[in-house]
Amino acid sequence: MKQVKIQIPSLVENIRVVESFIDNSKETFDIEDDVYGNIMVAVTEAVNNAIRHGNKFDKDKNVYLSLYVETNQLKFEIEDEGQGFNYDSLDDPTAPENLENPGGRGIFLIRHLADGVEFSKDGRRVELTFQLHPGTATDDTQTALAA
Repeated sequence: MKQVKIQIPSLVENIRVVESFIDNSKETFDIEDDVYGNIMVAVTEAVNNAIRHGNKFDKDKNVYLSLYVETNQLKFEIEDEGQGFNYDSLDDPTAPENLENPGGRGIFLIRHLADGVEFSKDGRRVELTFQLHPGTATDDTQTALAA
């Protein structure tokens, strides 16, 4: 398993560093465009949450981003130095009473873009898993599904 790690101060402008990290990963590990798009949105959103909500824009606190490359999947781990949060009691952003709220969609979006999402350390760490070859069913499987 290959791994790459970076550490960034909690400044919103460092999202560019994360985007470059993901771009370099796409080229290095030959990530398909569909998966790359999901990774870009989900990982940058998770890092943005870590900067804004976890570390509360404290430039003296860091966000740690790790990439673990396995045969058929990538795992991104994002960790902040904040107080954490209760990730099991988030409001549903699709509920009628929440549709007008300006925030609250980030984790919802992350959960729909990543193939796996696991929180730990009281919400200070999130692990996002992405399958490298989505929808690579064989012709026989596709034919069987169509029947």
